[in-house]
Amino acid sequence: MSNTGGPVNEVDHEFYRREIESFLPDRIYDAHTHLWRHDCVGWSVPGAPQDVGLEEYKRLMQDVHGPRPTNALFIPFTTSVELESRQQANQWVSDHTRVDPSNRGIFFIHPKDDPEWVRQEVRRLGLHGLKCYHTMSDVDPTWEADIEAFLPEPLIAVADQEGWVITLHMVKSRSVAEPANIACIRRYCETYPNMRLILAHSARGFQPAHNLEGLPQLTGLDNLYFDTSANCEPIAHQSIMRIIGHDKLMYGTDLPVSHFRGRSLSAADSFIWLYEETPVWGEKHQKIDPVIVGLEHIRSLKWACWSERLSDSQVEDVFYNNAARMLGV
Repeated sequence: MSNTGGPVNEVDHEFYRREIESFLPDRIYDAHTHLWRHDCVGWSVPGAPQDVGLEEYKRLMQDVHGPRPTNALFIPFTTSVELESRQQANQWVSDHTRVDPSNRGIFFIHPKDDPEWVRQEVRRLGLHGLKCYHTMSDVDPTWEADIEAFLPEPLIAVADQEGWVITLHMVKSRSVAEPANIACIRRYCETYPNMRLILAHSARGFQPAHNLEGLPQLTGLDNLYFDTSANCEPIAHQSIMRIIGHDKLMYGTDLPVSHFRGRSLSAADSFIWLYEETPVWGEKHQKIDPVIVGLEHIRSLKWACWSERLSDSQVEDVFYNNAARMLGV
């Protein structure tokens, strides 16, 4: 995703006051967010320091959560396949996770990592699970990689033995509607019941039709969870609430994406991202000022919760309790 766009401004503040402020619960658990060192990644957040640790994260969250206390599951990231960069990214998250015992952090893996080395590193760093990503696979293009190509079974087995969580951003053109993805998720969850698998971006349901098609084939898996991160389609979230259950859905910001300007938009049998520089904002009736993704995302969750008639306590589950319970906070 693009890292262009202006810093948070009064348009965002006004949107927050109108659309978000009265909806959010009193406390937040962010189940999908990133901390990073700039030399490990290819992005930056407009108006923010290049390196983002815990204190910078807290400040940035005020743009989308206001003054509400926020804890998080922190995810490292690197655009490099080199071990040194991955070690730096994992150490950075470890250092900033340890500060608050209510926060959690996970370990960025490469599919060729030795499982026993991963076990020892996660323990040494005081982390709580694994983060895989398709760009680490050998598949070309990586967007069509099978899950096993970047989350191999030996690493799942270690996660099961240790009781870890795993955050999975699946790929392939039809996401959770792809038979190969469905089969792998179901097999991993049934074979390794002590690990907990989180499907990021509301099952990567940026095209909600994929969720409506695929999720009915993933029911009955007690260790399968979902985070909402950066998905701006209400029906993507609704489909999880209705088919799987609201108690398996966890709010996530996906910082830095939360602070880029624009939104995801379903189209045809896929989706697109609209960025601030995308030439679509000059409609005939008026010029549209796009807000940051994090605010659009929360509004989509508001609409989903309203449409599914969630109670206040159930909304609190999505925004805090589900993640805190799953992570043992």
